[in-house]
Order: sequence, then C-alpha cells, then structure tokens
Amino acid sequence: MAGHSGSKKVIYAALAGNLAIALTKFAAAFFTGSSAMLSEGVHSLVDTGNGGLLLYGMHRAARPADRTHPLGHGRELYFWSFIVALLVFALGAGVSLYEGIVHIMAPEPVVNAKVNYIVLGLSFLFEGSSWLVALREFRQQKTSNQGWLQAVQSSKDPSVYTVLFEDSAALLGLTVAFAGISAAQMLQMPELDGVGSIGIAIILGATAIFLARESKGLLIGEPASPDVQEKVLAIAQADAAVQRANGVLTVHLGPRQIVAGLSIEFEDHLTAPEIEACVERLEARLKDEMPEITRLFVKPQTTGTWQQRRKAIADASEEG
Repeated sequence: MAGHSGSKKVIYAALAGNLAIALTKFAAAFFTGSSAMLSEGVHSLVDTGNGGLLLYGMHRAARPADRTHPLGHGRELYFWSFIVALLVFALGAGVSLYEGIVHIMAPEPVVNAKVNYIVLGLSFLFEGSSWLVALREFRQQKTSNQGWLQAVQSSKDPSVYTVLFEDSAALLGLTVAFAGISAAQMLQMPELDGVGSIGIAIILGATAIFLARESKGLLIGEPASPDVQEKVLAIAQADAAVQRANGVLTVHLGPRQIVAGLSIEFEDHLTAPEIEACVERLEARLKDEMPEITRLFVKPQTTGTWQQRRKAIADASEEG
C-alpha cells in the first residue's frame, strides 16, 4: 500500500499544479494573443485531465476479483495509462501543431509580452516543484544499478513515470515557449511564436509515443523481474516434497499484482493428498513473504518436459 500512496501523492501534486498553471496560461494567452502560450495552456489542461484519469485507473484497478474478472482488475491502470498517452498525442501535440501552423500562416504580434514572461516563470516554478516530487518517488522505485531509461522500461507502475515524463515535457515546453515569444518580440517576427508552438508539439508527440509504447507492453503482459522469479523458485525448491522447481512463468496484472505459474517435479513417492498439501504450503508461504503474488498455479511436470516446452517457446520467439 505504501507504493500506492506514493503514486497518488505524485499525481495529486501534478494535478494541483497543472490546474492552476492551465488557468493562468489561458488568461495570459487571452490578453497577449500568444500562440505558444495558448499551446502551453492546452498542454497543462491535458496534463490535468491525465492526472484525473490515472487516479481513476488506480481506483478501478484496486477492485477485487469477481465472476467476470477472476484474476482481478489490475490492468485497468495500464489501460488508462495508454489512454493518457493517446491524449497527450492527440490533444496536446495536435492542438499545439494546429495553433503553430495557424499563427505562421496568419501571424499576429504578441502584446503585453511581459505578462507571458511572468506566467512562464511562475509555471516553471510550479512545474519544477511537481517534477521534483515525481523524481523523488521514482528514485525510490529504481534500483541503484539501473539507468534512468532502463528503470522506466523495467517499471511496472506507469503512474509515477507518466507524471515524471509529462512534467519533463512541460518544462521543456516552457523553455521552447519562452524562446519563441522572446525571439518573436526581439526580431519583430511574430511567425516565430508559431514556430514555438510547433516545437512544443514535437516535444509532446515524442513523449506520447514513448509513453504509449511502454503502456502497450504492460497492457499486453510483462513478466516479473528476474529477482522475483528467482525468489519464487527458491521458496518452492526449499519444500521437502519438491524434487526440483523447474521454472516459473509470471505476468504482471498491476504494479503489485503478479500471476505465477510454477513447474515442479515432485518426489516420486508422494500421493495426491501429499502433493495437494505441498501446494497449499507453497501458497501460504508466498502469500506471507511475497504478497505481490496474487495468484499461483502449480503444474506437476518432469524437468525434461519443462525444458522441451521452454525450447519450443524460445524457437517460436526467434521465428516471430
């Protein structure tokens, strides 16, 4: 539950900051006529809605298993994370690109540019505060031997790194907006304000594509980390009734919801009730030591059969 509270803290911080910033940017765009500022306002509004969708996804994912979803609803978070990525691309990048093209084709001089600079400065301060909260939480999730990109790719909790990437894109977008507005004013070329909007669209588009790619992988199904798999095998191997724990197949249904399938070769002399008792012991120990394993399936299987099937899966992957 600690992980969930940390993720929600990140989203609440981003929600509060983005809503205040969006309203301020729209007001500044109305009074100054800046295309880049309008694009930034849309960007912050989209980020606000995205935070709400992530919270909704976390709420839906926490529902218990039922008749229609016997393994639970954990993947709801992954689905809504994917929707967030699409919204960043369609609304954030799309509107910014449109505004940029319109203002290049029909440029209008920016008035009261000082207002834009004040708003951009305040926005950078607020976005930076939200970014630091997300960065701090993400640092707690990544291991010391992981690089930042590797940590994102191996993470099974999209709520934190989605906010982190959105805030990073926002900070870059603010920098581009400042450059576009100041260049348009100094060079007396209002078209550069529109160019700034197109730059923001490119940043948002690249961010959205990366987030969509990561969310798609989680939605399809990604395995647990090697450390988790090794621990499951070690627990199974330690039971006296187990001759050999052949291997384990895992898939994340949520950040802290893992389904595991164990291939075990039991001792030859065991009866069916004794095998059943062993499985119950394994389930109880895993529930105690690894509560993230929410479902366990055990398949009695010889080592040779397991190796043959693993080889067949590997061969099929290479052909694909």
